[in-house]
Amino acid sequence: QVQLVESGGGLVQPGGSLRLSCAASESIFSSYEMGWFRQAPGNQRELVASITSRARTNYADSVKGRFTISRDNAKNTLYLQMNSLKPGDTAVYYCSAAHSLFPTLRYWGQGTQVTVSS
Repeated sequence: QVQLVESGGGLVQPGGSLRLSCAASESIFSSYEMGWFRQAPGNQRELVASITSRARTNYADSVKGRFTISRDNAKNTLYLQMNSLKPGDTAVYYCSAAHSLFPTLRYWGQGTQVTVSS
């Protein structure tokens, strides 16, 4: 089973930046689509950004121009660079991996809290 471990969350002021990391237990980027999701209290879990095995990226409209998803294949690590953070970005952020050929083969990290507040 693939293990995903997020890190990098914390408290930041509006306008600040954070970089989230997701470490995978094995080399999966060639076969899996990776994504960052977030969930705030009382809300549904929503897709923030994704990157396919062919490195195509997609972003939610609310974060375009502010967030960047990337990966380091050698380190088996996925990143989410978050700039110009807003209070509305406050949520638990989750890393996810879905197999490109068998998308029901899905893995989730444990989540990391991001709080944007002055």
